[in-house]
Amino acid sequence: MSEFITQTWTWWFSGTMIAAIMFFLLYFGRYFGFSSNLRTICAAGGLGRRVKFFDFNWKSQTWNLVFLAGAIIGGFIAKEFLSSGEPVQISQATVSDLQKLGFAAPESLQPAELFSLESAFSLKGFLILALGGLMVGFGSRYAGGCTSGHAISGLSNLQLPSLIAVIGFFLGGLVMTFLIFPLIF
Repeated sequence: MSEFITQTWTWWFSGTMIAAIMFFLLYFGRYFGFSSNLRTICAAGGLGRRVKFFDFNWKSQTWNLVFLAGAIIGGFIAKEFLSSGEPVQISQATVSDLQKLGFAAPESLQPAELFSLESAFSLKGFLILALGGLMVGFGSRYAGGCTSGHAISGLSNLQLPSLIAVIGFFLGGLVMTFLIFPLIF
């Protein structure tokens, strides 16, 4: 098994698995998206009695909750049993690009300025997480789905709104990276 443990999984394996799962979901008339799980969890918890948005047959979405649980369990298995535990090696060009954006020499794909506990409990880190979370939540609700739902499922179904949403996601990412990050850091 040690020869299977690597730093990252190859792109072709991940791409093949995503394509196979999408084919399976499309074949059975299902749509994939993680943000819809939050709505399902809230409906299962009884919020449908108070908020109309959560008043729907959440039991029809149980398969999506199983998919969510599988993604969490699969991530745990991959991290604990199928990885070497060493930080992902990133190229010097990526390190240089991150330094230009104001991050100190990152040793992984998760710069400490954003992903450390120390950063999360600082005022600046808390505000970034809170405002970012609100923007992602509002954006996924306003766009009718999250990035995974639109980019994977919506584009697989050839839906024009998903194409527009994905273009918006990319433009938002570029604006954040090149205009807002330099102001924050």
